[in-house]
Amino acid sequence: MDLKNIRQEIDTVDRQLLELFKKRMMYSIQVAEYKKANGLSVLNSEREKEILDRVEKDGGEFGYQARILFSDMIELGKGLQYDIMGSGESLKKTIADAQNVIRKHKDIRIALQGIEGANSHEATSHLFPECQPIFYKSFGKVFRAVESGEADYGVLPVENSSAGSVSAVYDLILKYRFYIVEALNLPIEHCLGGLSKSELEDIEQVWSHPQALAQCSDFISEHNFKTVNCTNTAVAGKSIAEEKRLNCGAICTEKACQEYGLKVLVKGCQNYKNNSTRFIVISKQLIIPENSDKISLCFSLPHSKGALYTVLGRFNANGLNITKLESRPREHGTPFEYLFYLDFDGNVKSDKVVKMLCALSEELPEFSFLGNYREENYHRND
Repeated sequence: MDLKNIRQEIDTVDRQLLELFKKRMMYSIQVAEYKKANGLSVLNSEREKEILDRVEKDGGEFGYQARILFSDMIELGKGLQYDIMGSGESLKKTIADAQNVIRKHKDIRIALQGIEGANSHEATSHLFPECQPIFYKSFGKVFRAVESGEADYGVLPVENSSAGSVSAVYDLILKYRFYIVEALNLPIEHCLGGLSKSELEDIEQVWSHPQALAQCSDFISEHNFKTVNCTNTAVAGKSIAEEKRLNCGAICTEKACQEYGLKVLVKGCQNYKNNSTRFIVISKQLIIPENSDKISLCFSLPHSKGALYTVLGRFNANGLNITKLESRPREHGTPFEYLFYLDFDGNVKSDKVVKMLCALSEELPEFSFLGNYREENYHRND
């Protein structure tokens, strides 16, 4: 049999499979109507396991592939059932009650970590040009300020394009479950700043935040510098200015050098030219701007085989692009149990997106909808 004939046979089988698939989905609808009438839940883990174990056994040499195929069909059927049974009403109401405008007038208070001249300060100045920045020493204090009402919003870095995630912030996101209402990708250019009398050959130590040190690791290794961790890049610059040590430099922004009277010894010392950090705006109140294009969730997983694959398959089935998946150990609980943070492209005005979110909210332990917001790319003029 040649390739053309083989493909014709495959097309024939596909048509048969499609008709059977449609028939199976119709039965899923009937199951949903029965469950709704009798007060039963959609999820029946024992029944799912029974089906998947059977098809894997009966599938012979293709048992593993058969299990994946039937797992996907079961998930699609459950999606139909959740929709018919009116699942996720609480989530729908939360979304419907959301405001659509972020307040940015001059009396609004913005919490951020660090001091003047830090990258967080620049991100805040761009996002809230007329608002009052309030500086805190730690990320945790930013969250507590928003929680107490001391600040209206918080601005925090969550990820760098070269150094990766800011794990401490993700841990706090999963702990507090505040809403994300806006995001900004800020280009980051690091400088080596020193005292006015210092030269590059004088520097033996560089001070900065661990993320900035990681972003400049090639430069640091090339010059064999010793590193000193600081709470913030601008704090490093200020500390160098106050310590007045000719052999120490700070990796910080050019703006921080200007702010604290340092001389720029080297400009652009990061590993990659296109270095950027993603900042988010957190709020206790859900705000979904009209042009939102990013959705964030957090959840844990049921203790079942292939649970993460099953969840990710929902996004694939709906044609939705996942842009971030971060796992973090649970703060309290059994070792090696994780919470997951997930970003994907989408808007809650989409019917298929809302249906999927409602299904996930019913099925996943500790599910939280963290917001639907706009992510902006900031381009400097200079």
